[in-house]
Amino acid sequence: MAKYVRNYLLLMLVATLAVVVYNVWIVESQQPKLEYSAFLTKLENKEIQAVRIQGQEIIGTDIYGQSFLTYAPDVQQLLPRLESKNVRISAGPARAVSPFWSTTFPVMLLMGGWMFFMLRGQKGGGSSGFGKKKVAMDPDKAKQVTFADVAGIPEAKEELVEIVDFLKDSKKITRLGGKIPKGVLLQGPPGTGKTLLAKAIAGEAGVPFYSISGSDFVEMFVGVGASRVRDLFAQAKKSAPCIVFIDEIDAVGRSRGAAGAMGGQDEREQTLNALLVEMDGFQSDQTVIIVAATNRPDVLDPALMRPGRFDRQVTIMPPDVKGRCKILEVHSRNVLMDPDVDLQVVAQSTPGFTGAELANLINESALMAARKGKAGIQLSDIEDAKDKILMGAERTGLVISEQQRKVTAYHEAGHAIIAKILPNTDPVHKITIIPRGQAMGVMQQVPIDDRHAYSREYLTNRITILLGGRTAEEIIFNELSTGASNDLQAATDIATRMVCEFGMSERLGPRAFVTSDKGFLGNGSNQRPYSEEIAKAIDEEVSRIIAECYQDALIVLEGRITFLHKLAEVLLLHETIDAEEVDIIVTCHKLTEENKEITGLSG
Repeated sequence: MAKYVRNYLLLMLVATLAVVVYNVWIVESQQPKLEYSAFLTKLENKEIQAVRIQGQEIIGTDIYGQSFLTYAPDVQQLLPRLESKNVRISAGPARAVSPFWSTTFPVMLLMGGWMFFMLRGQKGGGSSGFGKKKVAMDPDKAKQVTFADVAGIPEAKEELVEIVDFLKDSKKITRLGGKIPKGVLLQGPPGTGKTLLAKAIAGEAGVPFYSISGSDFVEMFVGVGASRVRDLFAQAKKSAPCIVFIDEIDAVGRSRGAAGAMGGQDEREQTLNALLVEMDGFQSDQTVIIVAATNRPDVLDPALMRPGRFDRQVTIMPPDVKGRCKILEVHSRNVLMDPDVDLQVVAQSTPGFTGAELANLINESALMAARKGKAGIQLSDIEDAKDKILMGAERTGLVISEQQRKVTAYHEAGHAIIAKILPNTDPVHKITIIPRGQAMGVMQQVPIDDRHAYSREYLTNRITILLGGRTAEEIIFNELSTGASNDLQAATDIATRMVCEFGMSERLGPRAFVTSDKGFLGNGSNQRPYSEEIAKAIDEEVSRIIAECYQDALIVLEGRITFLHKLAEVLLLHETIDAEEVDIIVTCHKLTEENKEITGLSG
């Protein structure tokens, strides 16, 4: 380092001298010098056309158009002779050498800044530190996270217990000749706890935790990513035993030559090759475990997934109702919860929620309870937080006309009545006509238990429920509005998947017309190429399913007009009703209908 400092100081000194030389020599040499005696000779011969006097310095032009520079010992005696020869005379202050602050200091400042950044580059290792970026390592923070902080994914934890045992005592695991996996790939949807689980491995084993993102390897300079990979593994080997966690590895481990890859392909491939070589370079007795996480295992390079590199692949899916209850217990440990709150009930009402979403639910509940000045989180706060997450915040400032409120009430009542009447549907949880997010009203359904497979009846009934709002508007107001646009999109999507993906069309038979997407980002499936005849048949089948469901919705609502009017009136009065209130209205309606039948028979 002292060598670099000495060289840069020498360079700054040379630059400063260059500025001084420029001021005292180069500026002066801009004009050709003329001896004073030669100048007087030219003056006597009337060869001087004009002069400018600056102190003792005389800059002139002769009759031939040539400039010159000379110095006069006594300017006062020279002036009469210039006037006698009809020379044009101008004068100005004596020119001094440029001061230090105007020229030399700015140059020195620029050189000092350049020296500072170059020294940083030497510390970072080439290209101003691009090739040797420090990874995040915080052993103390990693030790704070253990398996006790990870809940709802017991199968994944069991898969990783061996890794912890190996990091604690490698001989215990390898005594029978087995080898511990070099790499563990955690794959699953966002928010399921992949990063948290990786930290828990390091925390449980009490070893350093190196963390870096896959995007940190790829830069605009080719070769930088490969340099970072080598530096990462070199640091890890020095700190063994340890955990190296690469988040979003699909950013660097994408299949080579994959379709759709945009710029930087050479850099990405070089980085991936370096990663493959470094993973092969591990010895079987080195206690360094590579843990990676991704949402897109389908795009990873096959060479990265083969045995000997990422030997173990752990899939982490959203938790079931038991898992959600345990996750809620973990996240509610550090908040003040009302004793009457039953987390089992909350878990049942949050199907499909991931661990991150459940943590957000508890946090939003705590914020809402604190805003209301409560001493603890109540079940109503959790319900309000869930509504905010699922449907958006209430738009209390939105001005809605009475006619629009009435249309929305009948729309949501149409959804709810069909959901209550048809079999094999999810129970109605809440109905509201208060605008939330982009919706003017919402009819929310919550399944009794987690569904992992859907029957044809359930899907067709779901389409019928979605069309119930539009059908109710048509029956009551004899006109259509734009409020059913999202319902129509969802219904069309379900019908299309029934035909193209689930093989639920009798006309097309048990065939799939899409390719399955193995990723976890919910991007759906990609259509396979098929003939124009098949495309026409798909359109006809989708239209048939939607038309039949629409007729079913029309039959259900036309036969229960009184129920529709009653439910809409209650919504207009209270704006929001829950499942119990809906059941009361349904019971009262049934009793009313039975009384009418009895009265008619007696009459």
